[in-house]
Amino acid sequence: QVQLVESGGGLVQPGGSLKLSCAVTGVRIYDYIMGWFRQAPGKEREFVSATNRGGGTLDYGESAKDRFTMSRDGAKNTVYLQMNSVKPEDTAVYYCGASNSPWGLRRKDSLVKYWGQGAPVTVST
Repeated sequence: QVQLVESGGGLVQPGGSLKLSCAVTGVRIYDYIMGWFRQAPGKEREFVSATNRGGGTLDYGESAKDRFTMSRDGAKNTVYLQMNSVKPEDTAVYYCGASNSPWGLRRKDSLVKYWGQGAPVTVST
């Protein structure tokens, strides 16, 4: 059984930092494109970041560039999203996903095969 379990969400002040984790069981993260997506209230799910199967290539959505960093730990079969300089507009539920689509389609959430349950992040004073 494949499971993706996110953790690390919560309340953070604007300008602060937060690190999300996604622990994966049942499949190896290096066999999949691993991605982070987010969905704010009343909005569609949005691509945040992704890493390719080998882990050597990263891609970030416009909202995440220069502020967020995605990484992975093969020994722990876990991926991370370090969020810095957060803004109120970063408030959303953050989802971890595993996809076996081609790298060129990494931003399409409809092609994600496995999803985590989501980690709520609220950026507010």
